[in-house]
Amino acid sequence: MTENELSYKIIGAALNMHKSIGPGLLESVYENALCYDLRELGLKVEQQTPMPFIYKEVKMNVGYRLDLLVENKVIIEIKSLENLAPVHFAQTLTYLKLSNMKLTLIQNC
Repeated sequence: MTENELSYKIIGAALNMHKSIGPGLLESVYENALCYDLRELGLKVEQQTPMPFIYKEVKMNVGYRLDLLVENKVIIEIKSLENLAPVHFAQTLTYLKLSNMKLTLIQNC
């Protein structure tokens, strides 16, 4: 499945999940609910996956963690904020750069 096909399924599941439980909960609630729904769709989903930083060929675990990683192709960053800030978009761009993946999604609940 391509990144675009995956994103279609992910966004559909996220919209249905959000309609079901609504706004105002902790990010961990949305993360676990979306993870459950994506697995129910038959997708491989990893939660809180460590993202190492490699500097001069040295792998460093500096604390980056991906909220959800779907099929080893799509990164999902879960937020529960009134408004997203530029730093949130920068965070996802950093994840793309470090992982060499093509797609990341921000799910603001």
